[in-house]
Amino acid sequence: MGRSRISVWSIVIRQKMAGIEPLRGFPHVRTSLRTSAVCAAATLLALVTGPAHASEPAPDRCQHLTFPVPQGTVAATLCLPDGPTDTVMVLMSGSNYNHVYWDFPYQPETYNFRQAMNKAGYATLVADRLGNGASTRPLSVSLTATATAEALHGMVTALRAGLAGNAPFTTVVTAGHSLSSGTSVMEATGYHDVDGVLLTGYSHTLSVPDVLGVISTYQRAVDDPGFAGRGYDPGYLVTRPGTRAADFYGLDPDPRVVALDEATKETFSLTEYPDGLLSTLPGMSSFISAPVLIVDGSRDRMVCGPGFGTCTDTATLYAAEQQYFSPAARLRTHVVPDSGHAVNLAPNTGGYHAVVLDWMRSIAGH
Repeated sequence: MGRSRISVWSIVIRQKMAGIEPLRGFPHVRTSLRTSAVCAAATLLALVTGPAHASEPAPDRCQHLTFPVPQGTVAATLCLPDGPTDTVMVLMSGSNYNHVYWDFPYQPETYNFRQAMNKAGYATLVADRLGNGASTRPLSVSLTATATAEALHGMVTALRAGLAGNAPFTTVVTAGHSLSSGTSVMEATGYHDVDGVLLTGYSHTLSVPDVLGVISTYQRAVDDPGFAGRGYDPGYLVTRPGTRAADFYGLDPDPRVVALDEATKETFSLTEYPDGLLSTLPGMSSFISAPVLIVDGSRDRMVCGPGFGTCTDTATLYAAEQQYFSPAARLRTHVVPDSGHAVNLAPNTGGYHAVVLDWMRSIAGH
């Protein structure tokens, strides 16, 4: 079963990459999408809702940081709560998204995960993967989940040591979505240096036909009106306009959320998938020695198996997943009713925030 799944992915990757040659002499460019994304978001919000709600805390509570990696730098923003804390959550988005996924500017009291954690007293470090957001954009064929996991480890190490004038954090929790849930598994099993692992949009029962269906909606970034002419090499992909609602949402999403999601969508490379998908096969996750919380939407077409059966409810998801984790993981699960793959952007995401905060209190003790 596992072998056939890997062979399917190998075929898909080879077909998608066929005919794409690395650009010779293509410079390593550090290009920031942060400004364009914020401008697009602000414009859209002004059109559909009037003035946007401010989701940023006071300026002195957030710092924009960069972390050196072999391919350049990973950009991240560290935000502190109003009071003292020794606990930090490292939040990294999966493919198709950047930092905006965790720090959503529209109706932040509902959709902004970062803000909810800061208000509860936890620090957050929201990071862009290599190749998107404000991080370095190397050649697309050089991007892998393994490199992302190593970058994540570097951030965890820096947070524990103290950085940018901040005291060392004694409790560090990683949080991933989809692809970056896989890299969180890889980091936790490779280094055993985190105190908790939040996995969203993740399971061991992927629906291969549905995953392939989502992949079929991808196109080259150079062919997308929002990215053409901006120096992307042909291996960088994005979702085709108008496909994200079916790909990543469940029942009755707010159309303004979907529109803003489209306006701030992100690039990625298929070369990030093969090693990242290994984390969804039996074996790797059993070596995690820290508490784990898995959160999926009940209508996540990619991770819930045929007919969404694995995500019928929280108990069903737990029954399906507990065999893949050791007792040390103290596994918890939660299903967000009617949500699709993008659980952060579901209208009822507040219930998921409450579950995460309860789990965090079990780890941090406050």
